[in-house]
Amino acid sequence: MISLIAGALLLAIGLYGLKVWTKADPKALVEILMRTLAYAALLGAVGALLLGRIGAAVPLAAVGLALLGRLDPGGVGGFLGNLFRSRRAPQASQVRSALFEMELDHATGILTGRVVAGAHAGKALDDLDVPTLVSLRAVCDAQSLSLLEAYLDRRAPAWREHAEGDAGRGNIGGAAAGGGAMTEEEAYQVLGLQPGADPAQVRSAHRALMKKLHPDAGGSSYLAARINQAKDMILRKHG
Repeated sequence: MISLIAGALLLAIGLYGLKVWTKADPKALVEILMRTLAYAALLGAVGALLLGRIGAAVPLAAVGLALLGRLDPGGVGGFLGNLFRSRRAPQASQVRSALFEMELDHATGILTGRVVAGAHAGKALDDLDVPTLVSLRAVCDAQSLSLLEAYLDRRAPAWREHAEGDAGRGNIGGAAAGGGAMTEEEAYQVLGLQPGADPAQVRSAHRALMKKLHPDAGGSSYLAARINQAKDMILRKHG
């Protein structure tokens, strides 16, 4: 009898909740759901931390802070979310030219990219064979040529030895190391940082990238020059 009454009460509560849910503002319901998930994630992070499971606590905390930051960008949630994101190590650097857009993964050192203009526009460089990439040198401006050769050096180090018919394509490896003008936005992208990063973060990102891309370590002179240019510009502007 008692269980029957309890079941009836639970059914009544469920039906009432469903009625309220269907009549409520959808935006308000989404906010309630997001806030509930945020607090649940943060509680889960605290529990995981108490159990010594740091590997589980960090992503849970990230999810909780991200949700709170989205709900209240100007409040504590947004501040904590931005603080958490600013403390993370940069993930990737981006460099663009008239013909190419490239990205360097900081964790793996892998350089990927795509063509943004010309006959192969929209295609990933990884999808083009080496002879096709070498042939693109004929239509490259100085900056695009430097980027393309940096990519080829990492993908197929022996490409210079086998390149043929270089007349009219410019000297192999002869592109200038400089990269021309750079905007503040581009400087942050090159270092893989969010705008507003402090000088310590700029220097740390610069050191980490130079270890991977310095010419003495088998890296690219052009990319190293762009990294140096990005660091100098940000520090000079905000120094």
